[in-house]
Amino acid sequence: MEGSEGCQGRGGGSAACTGIWGDQLSRGVSLRRVGASGVCRKRVRLKHPEEPSEAAESWVAVGPPTRPDSDCLGTVALRGRWAAGSLRRRRKAPLKRSRILHMALMGTSDLSGEAEASQGKPFLLRALQIALVVFLYWVTSISMVFLNKYLLDSPSLQLDTPIFVTFYQCLVTALLCKGLSTLSACCPGAMEFPALRLDLRVARSVLPLSVVFICMITFNNLCLKYVGVAFYNVGRSLTTVFNVLLSYLLLKQTTSFYALLTCGIIIGGFWLGVDQEGAEGTLSWTGTLFGVLASLCVSLNAIYTKKVLPAVDGSIWRLTFYNNVNACVLFLPLLLLLGELQALLRFAQLGSAHFWGMMTLGGLFGFAIGYVTGLQIKFTSPLTHNVSGTAKACAQTVLAVLYYEEAKSFLWWTSNMMVLGGSSAYTWVRGWEMKKVQEEPSPKVEEKSSLGV
Repeated sequence: MEGSEGCQGRGGGSAACTGIWGDQLSRGVSLRRVGASGVCRKRVRLKHPEEPSEAAESWVAVGPPTRPDSDCLGTVALRGRWAAGSLRRRRKAPLKRSRILHMALMGTSDLSGEAEASQGKPFLLRALQIALVVFLYWVTSISMVFLNKYLLDSPSLQLDTPIFVTFYQCLVTALLCKGLSTLSACCPGAMEFPALRLDLRVARSVLPLSVVFICMITFNNLCLKYVGVAFYNVGRSLTTVFNVLLSYLLLKQTTSFYALLTCGIIIGGFWLGVDQEGAEGTLSWTGTLFGVLASLCVSLNAIYTKKVLPAVDGSIWRLTFYNNVNACVLFLPLLLLLGELQALLRFAQLGSAHFWGMMTLGGLFGFAIGYVTGLQIKFTSPLTHNVSGTAKACAQTVLAVLYYEEAKSFLWWTSNMMVLGGSSAYTWVRGWEMKKVQEEPSPKVEEKSSLGV
């Protein structure tokens, strides 16, 4: 509920909360003066102007009385009128660049409306929905990794065109977006999908993100080509470390000791994994380098995604469409320069229906992973999504060792546990810190309230 969410947010209840629904306050407001400073607080019952049955009660700090000899009632009235205009001005204010970078690096988002809607459903139904969404995410993500490994480094295919595989997956994703948009326009009641049309001005605005996006998916596939699926998670485990590093370099924001400690565990697990891969004779320095670059690009992609979203009206599907269209165009010169088109023409299974079916299936999984990722965040939370991704990586590693019949040492498994444990601990620490910040009152808000501004 909008009013309730606002009064319980950061700041612990400021004057701004009284004007969320204008003057829709019930009669009989309870008032009192608390503390030596004589700060006025009120117990309000906020009613939604369109849904009178919806209401919320909360004690709200509104500052000192308007005059030394007055009661709190005049203060409440003044704060209510001021707060309504302040909230409207704040809603119209655009996000600053630093705020965009902070949201991208810290993974914060505004999902209050969706969270409130889910609270109205029965517990069993919500639990089943969450379990189904998490299951879909695991199946889609793990299947995509194994399928890409088959396409990139299968002895039966012997196809050495990683850029073409990535290009084809982007092409399939772009065509799927356009097809679903057309279907939605023809059958508006059957499904909802944003209208898509290619605008060159928007494509140019999205171009910086597309460059980072191309690097991210290309380095991901190149890492998977040169390392095994079992080591793939460790090879790309430094994304969290780059998030912390970029938050300091770009935002000058320091990180808590406990968060840095978890990053140290991740780095230690990464180096131990590299050492154990070398000891077993399966280490690929090329694949490891691509994994580190992929981790860096994942962090940069989060930053540029938040920055570019306003150019596509905040629509993730429009951004996906433009991203993949730009990627298809930018991949063409790379295919020519790297000679992959000539290698593809010499490929023995070029006319095989099985080959093109597997390629198309890889594109479908690439499209689906974006959808199920957003679905998992919607039904859970960004932090829960990170925990689910960590658990999925653990299951993926175990499945890879069993499927490829590999024998790994105790220290090799220790490196994986360090990476997964460090990632889980970082997620928990960040969630604890965010919850602590939300529960603590904002000094600036309290100062304004005491001054009666």
